[in-house]
Amino acid sequence: MRRQHQINKTIGNNPSRRRRTGTTAVEMAFVLPVFGIFMAGIVEFGHVYMTINTLNSAARKAARIGVADGVSTDAVIAEANTIISEAFNTTNVSVTVKNAAAFDQSGVDAASLDLDALPTAKLNETEPRQLFLVRISVPYNEIALLPPFWAKNLTLTGQAVMRHE
Repeated sequence: MRRQHQINKTIGNNPSRRRRTGTTAVEMAFVLPVFGIFMAGIVEFGHVYMTINTLNSAARKAARIGVADGVSTDAVIAEANTIISEAFNTTNVSVTVKNAAAFDQSGVDAASLDLDALPTAKLNETEPRQLFLVRISVPYNEIALLPPFWAKNLTLTGQAVMRHE
């Protein structure tokens, strides 16, 4: 009986414990929104990373098809759209095939090159060993899981450069 009295005294009849009954609710009210925003950010950044990997993979696979002789630019664009359509809606996806012969010139800094200014490549007419670029881009606000209040006018891009055979 004495042991039971000691247990009740330390667990249930502790006056300092009774005064803290609402503290847990208040602490949770402060911590839970911060934790929720943190978790939503992790999910959103993971989705962005997955989207960029999908764009790069689709560009690489489409460029691999464009390497072969006799394949048209339209076939490469169609292949890229087919791959991307399995991951997300392709209505605002832009697929371009550019002539990347500028990369072969000596002394050219690839980082300073404006890829959008490169001429469009016609793969049916492309010479052997000529570089071409497949570039896929999508506006971030079209594929975002959450409203993109933190990223305005962001465009996600994937690309691959290969030589025509």
